[in-house]
Amino acid sequence: MRASSEPAGEAPDLVISAVHKRFQGAGDEQVTALDGVDLAIAPGTMVSVIGSNGAGKSTMLSVVAGNVLPDRGRVLVRGEDVTGAPSWRRVRKISRVRQNPQDNMVSMLTIEENFALALAGKRGRFRMRTPRRGTVREMAAEALRPLGMGLENRLSAVSGTLSGGQRQAIAVAMASLGSPALMLLDEHVAALDPNSAARVNEATERIVREQKITTLMVTHDMGHALHLADRLVMMHAGKIVLDLRDGALTDVTPQHLQERFAALSGGTLSDSALLSVPGGTQWEAGIDG
Repeated sequence: MRASSEPAGEAPDLVISAVHKRFQGAGDEQVTALDGVDLAIAPGTMVSVIGSNGAGKSTMLSVVAGNVLPDRGRVLVRGEDVTGAPSWRRVRKISRVRQNPQDNMVSMLTIEENFALALAGKRGRFRMRTPRRGTVREMAAEALRPLGMGLENRLSAVSGTLSGGQRQAIAVAMASLGSPALMLLDEHVAALDPNSAARVNEATERIVREQKITTLMVTHDMGHALHLADRLVMMHAGKIVLDLRDGALTDVTPQHLQERFAALSGGTLSDSALLSVPGGTQWEAGIDG
């Protein structure tokens, strides 16, 4: 369910200003991944980002996270210029959940131990002495309880024995630790089966809405993007070609997005994948690539 419109006059949690990024391609070819991207996101807003493969979606998230530094432009998080800061300096303010469950948790550690590691990272204290076990256990249980999966009673379970959906839900809960300014979701349900994806999406929405975490979510599922978003951004060839929010999102369907994308970019979005949503309605969901 969408929240109300973005708070008027409130300073953005994230500002991306005139960001450019090029990569070395084959031979001497330069590939433009981001071409002057501008985006400002108000506190508590959930923004869906869609677009074809190579549009620049994941590169934009990597620039925000600090895994990739821009060639030009600026990135500000709650007013602080973090443009040149490495990712490890941003972890207190920015959390990221990646597509592959194996990238979000250490498989050989228990759920509790993964929480201890995440908490140490948030505090910037990667030392041999981890936070007190009782403190971690209480924090983990509190973070997992809203998921409604009973994982708060399985803190001693080795993470590698869990399903992909359980691991992604836990990853979202860990990403919410410490009240981050921004949560980045990089196609975090794309590797899951439809039932698991639906449960993780529900858990994600519950967490970010209850904690009012500003969220930037890359997805290939247009139905998912429309259902969860307060705002929807479409990218193509390193540019933002469409930015819908508030009343502009009312009654928008995946078919409308396909038509708008074709008109604005000359490209096409795939309608080959169909996902069921409650009530039996079929949503066209895939994006070519």
